[in-house]
Amino acid sequence: MTDIPDIPLRGTRTQDRPLADLTWLRVGGPADWLIQPADEDDLCSFLAALDPAVPVFPMGVGSNLIVRDGGLSGVVIRLGRGFNAIRVEGDLVIAGAAALDAHVARKAAEAGRDLTFLRTIPGSIGGALRMNAGCYGSYVADHFVTARAVLRDGSAVTLGPGDITFAYRQTDLPEDAVITEVTFRAAEGHPETLAARMEDQIARRDASQPTKDRSAGSTFRNPAGYSSTGRADDVHDLKAWAVIDAAGMRGARWGGAQMSEKHSNFLINTGDATAADLEALGEEVRKRVFETQGIELQWEIMRVGRPGA
Repeated sequence: MTDIPDIPLRGTRTQDRPLADLTWLRVGGPADWLIQPADEDDLCSFLAALDPAVPVFPMGVGSNLIVRDGGLSGVVIRLGRGFNAIRVEGDLVIAGAAALDAHVARKAAEAGRDLTFLRTIPGSIGGALRMNAGCYGSYVADHFVTARAVLRDGSAVTLGPGDITFAYRQTDLPEDAVITEVTFRAAEGHPETLAARMEDQIARRDASQPTKDRSAGSTFRNPAGYSSTGRADDVHDLKAWAVIDAAGMRGARWGGAQMSEKHSNFLINTGDATAADLEALGEEVRKRVFETQGIELQWEIMRVGRPGA
């Protein structure tokens, strides 16, 4: 168990906090400490005073995360209400890192700004930046202007496009850097047109994905960087779901874990899965895809923490 001194904090701190209820898959052990700072100054002060040897893990809404059954060592930072404001200034949309992607898309659309690609992406803005989230041919990198972040030593910095390398479903941001705010540039659009586009996106998502099940979104990255553009001419032969199907793993089960029958790149908790079940099934899928097609699938879901006993 990590010991942290009585560092002043205006937010909340909880020792040995279970994390399963904070993740979409509802699995995982406890964090040694869960820290929820009141605002950026509170976060800076806390990290500056924290022993540099104590590991820090920034956690969003847990939409793209498996926390292993043994839990997480060190300090988990989870941002709350002090970090979810959204405002529109001209063609800029400034969103706190805890703001949900869907809320940012809607708020921008109401102001006549087009960030509709965010509407169906699960999670919050901090995670969207870190993963260079994208959908329908648009990515965070295409709209990124600046980001505010607090580094492990407690210093607050502003990062621009030259400070972050964006790639398919990833960036080179330090793992322990806590994103606090992101500014996007968004094209103009008519609010009603943008709202209608998002409704269409939601309908298409619900028709093709297991949105009623406990999942963490796409499990694996598409091979060779192929991505879902949503266009009629989109090529599907190297999508993750297609190679999983070809390996005979649609609907495969391991304990309480299952690859969805509706969309085979969705790993779901059928009700009583452990983190070990989910990760083991994912690894079996990777093994079978490699054996049958020579393709090495890469996890899109982040897996962290200690294995269970």
